[in-house]
Amino acid sequence: MPSNPRPYVVMFCALLAIGTVVTNAALGATPPDATVTSVTASGAPGHYVFNVTIRSNDTGCDHYADWWEVVDERGALLYRRVLLHDHADEQPFTRDGGPVPVTAKQTVTVRAHMNTSGYSSAAMRGTVESGFKTTTLPPRYAEELAKKPPLPERC
Repeated sequence: MPSNPRPYVVMFCALLAIGTVVTNAALGATPPDATVTSVTASGAPGHYVFNVTIRSNDTGCDHYADWWEVVDERGALLYRRVLLHDHADEQPFTRDGGPVPVTAKQTVTVRAHMNTSGYSSAAMRGTVESGFKTTTLPPRYAEELAKKPPLPERC
């Protein structure tokens, strides 16, 4: 064992990180544009206020998270919170919205949308009563909702 293993540990970590990036690139994996990282709710059944935290790779009005939404188990839009500007300098960011018309035990999905690339597969699923956990949505999950109002007018 070398007397100072620190340089070897640093080199190992760097090689591991490079290997992960190269592997992900080779597999076509890219980080999601907008990821819902936290959901909490307060209020009363049928009128909850959701607090949603999003991490996104906003660069300005040309590329930003333009809404988050709540979708029921059938894929129907229950609520959409339109975001009026980019959050390039505020990451992650939290915005509230409501009233969200759900019961305490109703399972819903909360996901984010980017103005340029659409929905992320990284979302959160759960209930007001039990809380929300990270989930990965299938490709093209309820993508037709992207055309349903309310929609942002501009950044």
